Amino acid sequence: MAEYQVLRRAPISEALIDIRVKLSSKLDVRQIDSIYESIKPDYPQKLEQRISQVQVEQKPGEGMVKSSTKINGYRYISSDKKQIIQARLDGFTFSRLHPYITWEALRSEAYRLWLLYKEVTTPELITRVALRYINNLNIPMPIKDFSEFLTAPPVIPDELPQGVSSFLTRVIIHEPSIGADGIITHALEQVVTDVAPIILDIDVFKFKPDGIDEKDAWDAIEKLRNFKNQIFFKSITDKLKEMYK
Repeated sequence: MAEYQVLRRAPISEALIDIRVKLSSKLDVRQIDSIYESIKPDYPQKLEQRISQVQVEQKPGEGMVKSSTKINGYRYISSDKKQIIQARLDGFTFSRLHPYITWEALRSEAYRLWLLYKEVTTPELITRVALRYINNLNIPMPIKDFSEFLTAPPVIPDELPQGVSSFLTRVIIHEPSIGADGIITHALEQVVTDVAPIILDIDVFKFKPDGIDEKDAWDAIEKLRNFKNQIFFKSITDKLKEMYK
């Protein structure tokens, strides 16, 4: 497994570990909230997560659309608002906002909280595991050539004006050695300051609808981390790495 340099000033604005599950249809969403008392000292803020439902009833000569919402889970937010738990009927997510902590700390806290979620929900299957890292690459202006910073910059035909005010690219790649996929998104919104706010969004995941063993799921998360690192460091140039050392 390749080793990558640890960037002291990593440009990570959000990092998350996500585990999708299949729960019993008999599980009441309120059972999920029973974890709140154990995590309340560290995650005091609680919010309901709701999903919308639309039902269409067709009757002779008329049609009727009914919409409603229902609770799908809960969000628990830490005192400093830097860490968020999502405990839902379809899975569990733990996310860390800027400033980033170490991978070991992120994984350890996610695993501790996952055990609490698992205890109250008893998942029938784990169907998907994922890591997502959103990087905010604030590159000083002016930029003469995006290839100074990105290894896959936007390409404009030579015959056209070369000034770029915004761009969006999205590719999906497959890593057969671990049976995983990676969604790589580059985005630049319109520049309004003296930096170009380029987003490098890396979403790597393994999906297995017939189920992933729990130990294999966490082993896969470790492998996804390496896949994510490979994508990140192969997507930026040495010049950009120097900015975040």
